[in-house]
Amino acid sequence: MDYSALIAQRRRRAGEIDDMMADASFFNNPKKAGEIVREHRRIKETLELWDRLETAKRQLEENEELSRGDDAELAEIAKEEIPALLVEIPKLTEEIQYALLPADPNEDRDAIVEIRAGAGGDEASLFAAELLRLYQRYAEGRGWKTEHLSSSPSEVGGFKEVFLRVTGDEVFRILKYESGVHRVQRVPATETQGRIHTSTVTVAVMPEAEEVDVELKPDDLRIEVCRAGGAGGQHVNRTESAVQVFHLPTGLYVRCEDGRSQGQNKERALQIMRSRLYEMKLREEQEKHSAHRRAQIGSGDRSEKIRTYNFPQSRITDHRIGFTSHNLSGVMAGDLSELTGELQKAEMAERLSEAGVK
Repeated sequence: MDYSALIAQRRRRAGEIDDMMADASFFNNPKKAGEIVREHRRIKETLELWDRLETAKRQLEENEELSRGDDAELAEIAKEEIPALLVEIPKLTEEIQYALLPADPNEDRDAIVEIRAGAGGDEASLFAAELLRLYQRYAEGRGWKTEHLSSSPSEVGGFKEVFLRVTGDEVFRILKYESGVHRVQRVPATETQGRIHTSTVTVAVMPEAEEVDVELKPDDLRIEVCRAGGAGGQHVNRTESAVQVFHLPTGLYVRCEDGRSQGQNKERALQIMRSRLYEMKLREEQEKHSAHRRAQIGSGDRSEKIRTYNFPQSRITDHRIGFTSHNLSGVMAGDLSELTGELQKAEMAERLSEAGVK
């Protein structure tokens, strides 16, 4: 397939954005400017990929011609370079195809990560805390920032539920693959017989919603102020500091008590509620599409069992793509790069197939 016309469109758009960015008033609207800067970066990356592909194709043609020439030494050098080019060209072609697909408008958004202990009691709450640390370490490695929004601690030092805000470049695009049921198989620290237990934790990664995305009507909300629970601490106001927000039309409920003030807890609760409602809105849109689209990798179905962490065998398996790694310790230390890379490849293949690109 000839992509030159699409590349020409990207070059024209890059020129338009260059002109916009040169305008003195460009940053008067920081939000809009940020969106355009991110679009500019994506276009530049696509054009760089295209230039690399065209260069590799030219090199292959030249090397094939040289390999048939009369200069034996030059022909041998050219032949040695051909295999690497034959590997590089299909890889770059695949990357170009994916880069030219319509972008998900939510991919550049920040994310709210909800981690909730499922089956397994105390062990599930402990694993929820470990997943929280995993995502915090992964975010740190990528240069993202994290903010602890709210949590409900368990008696054993884990979390019944916890909300984390993650901000940075392409946060939702990367973290969306974490949505679903995470199953852990291991011997709990409290197990005296050495038996392996199975527990589950549910993760929901929601694109952070803004007020323009979801309107929270006052008549649809019931906001209650109550006494903060838990063990307390230097940042917990032991007066009426916790805030509960109920969204009456949907029955959704959010409680925040970790903030330094009642106002901060209310703001965080509304932030989480807005993102939950936005996620619900996106899911309803997905339901209008085909069953294939709903089952697509990265769709973020929080009820789907996506991954098993088997500690006795140091094995981690992603069930969506049938991928297994024995680098469990590395993953738990915050290295999701191998898993994310494989999931991105699989999603790319699905999207290309859905778009009829071969």
